Amino acid sequence: MSVSVFIEGGSKSLKPAIREGFKAFFERAGLQGRLPRTVPCGSRNDAYDRYALALRNGEEAMLLVDAERRVTHDDPWMHLAQEPDEWSRPAGAKDDTCHLMVQVMESWFLADRDALSTFFGRRFQPNSLPGNPTTEEISKDEVLRGLANATRRTTKGAYDKGRHSFELIGAIDPGKVAAASPHARRLLDTLRQA
Repeated sequence: MSVSVFIEGGSKSLKPAIREGFKAFFERAGLQGRLPRTVPCGSRNDAYDRYALALRNGEEAMLLVDAERRVTHDDPWMHLAQEPDEWSRPAGAKDDTCHLMVQVMESWFLADRDALSTFFGRRFQPNSLPGNPTTEEISKDEVLRGLANATRRTTKGAYDKGRHSFELIGAIDPGKVAAASPHARRLLDTLRQA
């Protein structure tokens, strides 16, 4: 049975781009032949609800959402139990079925500046990105501000989540992301063992 990964994000029109972007990311991570089924869910609450429903239906499922802030617990469920989410761990949820993009999905992009430079091309300004190599320590606001500043003069224009994010997720190097983000490494390791 293939595992389904319920991912926060995306309007109805963006769902194909989300599936394609994450499929490319997972393939680049060496998961060919054991690719998870990517399920874009829209809001984070919808992702949680659909994940919990899948568990109740006996499906093999994982949840992947932005942390939205610094993570201070080793257990992602402890993080999500706090405000603003206040989510309880659904019945049947195992430790390794909840994963966080820390602090936001765009944090992963900072781990592969070469891919960002190639994607945005001429006039990309990498020095405008936050300098901390541990991407999980960079706040959501710093990540988004840095991307906007680094890309604002490029021919593709300033970073836009709808236009750029899911194409970028498929272009970045999962190895670089895992090296800079322990939570991303945990996700990929879990998928390799599924």
